[in-house]
Amino acid sequence: MSEIIISVKNLTKHFKENNVIENVSVDFEKGKIHGIIGRNGSGKTVLFKCICGFMPYTSGQIKVNDKVIGKDTDVPRNVGIIIEEPGFLPHYSGFKNLTVLSSINKKITKNNICETMRMVGLDPKSKKHVGKYSLGMRQRLGIAQAIMENPDILILDEPMNGLDNDGVQDMRKLFLSLKDQGKTILLASHNKEDITTLCDYVYSMDKGNLTPIKSQ
Repeated sequence: MSEIIISVKNLTKHFKENNVIENVSVDFEKGKIHGIIGRNGSGKTVLFKCICGFMPYTSGQIKVNDKVIGKDTDVPRNVGIIIEEPGFLPHYSGFKNLTVLSSINKKITKNNICETMRMVGLDPKSKKHVGKYSLGMRQRLGIAQAIMENPDILILDEPMNGLDNDGVQDMRKLFLSLKDQGKTILLASHNKEDITTLCDYVYSMDKGNLTPIKSQ
């Protein structure tokens, strides 16, 4: 029997008179990759921000691991997140940036960070400052930051941004391997190929409305 790890019920988000999310209800099953495809401005990023507790919603309910966001907890635990372009300290190396971030929760070692950087195709020994990284390298580092503490849930908004073809293929393999480990992944993209290649369940988002278009 499938287990629901994220449940969204009658979710609405208004910005003044603009309805960005319009009465969305959806359940996300544990251990699957769920894709949301839609153009910029369709509501994908706002939906993810609401699920992550980064943005209050107007009405409805979001539960992550049976905890109501905004009531039982402000931010869901054990979630790795990429929303918009990752922000890093430009005068530090990639390894130093991840070391600083890891000091917040103190859950992982420097060896864990090195291993994660290698998983996404970055050299943990490189002294190159992140400010001199290409867009693709920064995106790889953002993915490393999202997965380094071994979260149960990944919420990834346009994670392929800036990646070349080899990078896209590498990340697709990585996400599928994480799914095989039992991770739940929510993936938003405007690239249909990423969605159809990776996802067990697919939804289309347009003008704040979410419509299922593929299920197992």
